[in-house]
Amino acid sequence: MILYCSSTSGPQVGHVLSGFGVNLLVRRTRAGVDFLTDVMGFELIRVDQDFALLKHGNQLFQLHADPTYAEHPLPSLIGENGIRGGGVELRLFDVDPDEAEAKAEAEGYTILRESLDRPHGLRECYIMDPDGYCWVPSKRI
Repeated sequence: MILYCSSTSGPQVGHVLSGFGVNLLVRRTRAGVDFLTDVMGFELIRVDQDFALLKHGNQLFQLHADPTYAEHPLPSLIGENGIRGGGVELRLFDVDPDEAEAKAEAEGYTILRESLDRPHGLRECYIMDPDGYCWVPSKRI
């Protein structure tokens, strides 16, 4: 069950989550949502100032604004201006890298590596989101 409602409570959202989940801490929720919907083609399910729930294929993604983790130790590992996803690649399969790269470039996002055919049978590029997470859209070649 997916909830397409901005007034859904935290427990209601939490109870639909299952399997593997991705949660990214972000400085500004709306900036993260804009990147994921405009560049990567995510579907927005729910958003407010501090939280967003998005969907890519059958996978749910959560974004939490920094203030929601004020009492949590995780933000202390990031630092004030640190790159949040250092060493992590968030790979999106079956997303056209050339299209994502063009959209990202038009929106002013950093292209870490342009779209290339790789020896492992995928065409892919590396795009940095507003919080420094590295997204890798790819498709089979």
